[in-house]
Amino acid sequence: MEKVLIVFLLINTTLIFAQKKDQKPKVEIDEKEIVRTGNDFYDQENYVEAEANYRKALKKNPNYEKANYNLGNAIYQQKKFKEALPMYELVSKTSEDKLSKAEAFHNMGNVMLKEKKYAQAIEAYKNALRNSSKDDETRYNLALAQKLLKKEQNQKEDNKDNKDKDKKENDKNEDKDKENKDNKDKNDKDKDKDKDKKGDNKDENKDQNKDKKDDKGDKDKDQKQPKPNPSQLSPQQVKQLLEAMNNEENKTQKKVNAKKAKGKKVKQEKDW
Repeated sequence: MEKVLIVFLLINTTLIFAQKKDQKPKVEIDEKEIVRTGNDFYDQENYVEAEANYRKALKKNPNYEKANYNLGNAIYQQKKFKEALPMYELVSKTSEDKLSKAEAFHNMGNVMLKEKKYAQAIEAYKNALRNSSKDDETRYNLALAQKLLKKEQNQKEDNKDNKDKDKKENDKNEDKDKENKDNKDKNDKDKDKDKDKKGDNKDENKDQNKDKKDDKGDKDKDQKQPKPNPSQLSPQQVKQLLEAMNNEENKTQKKVNAKKAKGKKVKQEKDW
């Protein structure tokens, strides 16, 4: 009997402990007052003081759902978007109220939208609508995030196309520069070749001028030397030529003697 009673007491104690563990700590009056003070500062747009009061309330009760959510809003209003995100995530996971979860997801979407993480913003807004399907503001933000995501994708595609276009243009310019360089090298080679050719021509002309000079020298030399007899006479012709010359010389001498007789008397001898 005693053993049964002990077992019953142990089971009952375990169940009570488990229930207390699952239950959230009850929010005390002073914690609520601190949050209300934070809300007053929030309405006055004094977000720094509002944040300080929400943190004070959470220090007393870390599971205070409204304090977490309001703290996220106070940080968000200070444009510290990344710091606000954990508060909303905590509420979205721990809250049992669908409307509270929807608001937390909606604000998570807003943070992602500010950070230009459009795909994550879309997912957050969809989660908000799963908990509150009639929220027009969430639906509008979802459409906006989808539009911005599409615009971003189009810009990336355009940038990719422009990058490819620029790459092609650069490749084309490089090919053109290479072609110009090749043409320049070719022109330089042609110039060098022409230069060599002119040098060869100069040498050739020099040689030709030298040859002409030599020919002229030879010609002058030939002109100074007696020309060879174009025809060679036979001995018989030479004899005849000599005889003709002798006969001519005799005739000439007779004429000379005749001229002398006329001029001076010559004593004629008579044959008696």
